Amino acid sequence: MVCLAVSIGLIGASYLIGAIPFGYLLGLARGVNLFNAGSGNIGATNVGRVLGWPYGIAIFIVDFGKGMLPPLVIVPFYLWACGPEDGLDPLWTNLLSVGAAAAAFLGHLFPIYLGFRGGKGIATGAGTLLVLAPEATLVAFTLWGLIVLASRYVSLASLTAACALTMYHLSTCKQPWASPQWPLTIYLLSGSLLVLVKHRSNLLRLWHGHENRLGESRMRQPLLRVIHVLAIGVWFGAGSFFNFLAAPAIFRSFEQVVASAPSDRTANEPLLPPEASESRRKALASALAGCAVGPIFPRYYALQGVCATGALLTALSWWFHGHLHRWRVLVLGLAAGGVLIGWPISDYVSELRAARFSPDPEVARSAQEAFSVWHGYSLLLSLSTTILTGVGLALVAWLPPSYESRQEPAYKPGE
Repeated sequence: MVCLAVSIGLIGASYLIGAIPFGYLLGLARGVNLFNAGSGNIGATNVGRVLGWPYGIAIFIVDFGKGMLPPLVIVPFYLWACGPEDGLDPLWTNLLSVGAAAAAFLGHLFPIYLGFRGGKGIATGAGTLLVLAPEATLVAFTLWGLIVLASRYVSLASLTAACALTMYHLSTCKQPWASPQWPLTIYLLSGSLLVLVKHRSNLLRLWHGHENRLGESRMRQPLLRVIHVLAIGVWFGAGSFFNFLAAPAIFRSFEQVVASAPSDRTANEPLLPPEASESRRKALASALAGCAVGPIFPRYYALQGVCATGALLTALSWWFHGHLHRWRVLVLGLAAGGVLIGWPISDYVSELRAARFSPDPEVARSAQEAFSVWHGYSLLLSLSTTILTGVGLALVAWLPPSYESRQEPAYKPGE
């Protein structure tokens, strides 16, 4: 009972910390009631809009910190108060951490100090998730930054990042609904839903085209161009190198290794009996090459996914600059679709590659037949994606002018 009371007390304290309305207090200190200024929100975005962006950034950092603190310290405090010598089991640890995170998040959304009228929870929620799911949070934060840069809509970036974070967790966690992961899964899903609810007015304004946007800056267009060029360059370079250089060289190399074994490349150890047939040698070479290439695929497609996101989002920011830029979006969208479809196919091909050598002849035969088909689809998709990214790279020669050059007067003959 004592430990239960300690848990409840710590979670209650987490709520009270999350409920501290730093943005509202800063507004009062500056003589402004944020409920009656700007969008009427007490979060960092409205603070920046009303009081200036240095204040907005400061409030974002503070709200982010009050989200990080409770899930970061609740387990050490619990162990100090209750002191189980053998520590906590993973499920109870997650329940405490997620409970503290949820309490802090709800405190920001519904602060008792302001009659339960609070902010929209992006900064505080991000702080809790950096502790609970750091990798997914960094992915979502990067996506948030790209969307803000490309669209200048903070609300759109926040909503997209919240949904992407949950999808990333569900797609990368092997058993999101099993112990000890289910508390985090529930928190992510319910938190994303609450963020959508709190942003319902923003969604309506986005739909009608009346949502507030960040102002244009002189660095925005150059930064968009840099990200776009880097993303497409790395994307095309990785695809070209892997498809046309690395993979063929690896498979040829293993064919030579098997054919020449024993040799210095096999530490002078035999791989097959001297009387082994040519088909056995080819099968072994293929299996070994697959073992070498297989671990590369997840990283290869993850890199392509990052590059596709950066290239496509920056291209979308130029949609209204003319027909050429709409073609740019179409080409990159098709290439991104190739990555999205090719990733799961690649995983399936890797499974079939191993199943081809199953001790069960029927399983091996069936896997071999399926492998021939799906491996062909995978190669075709990869080749098509590389060609499309090459076209996208060529279109870089016709990027929109930078902010500065668009301010210059047109050139007149004779001047």
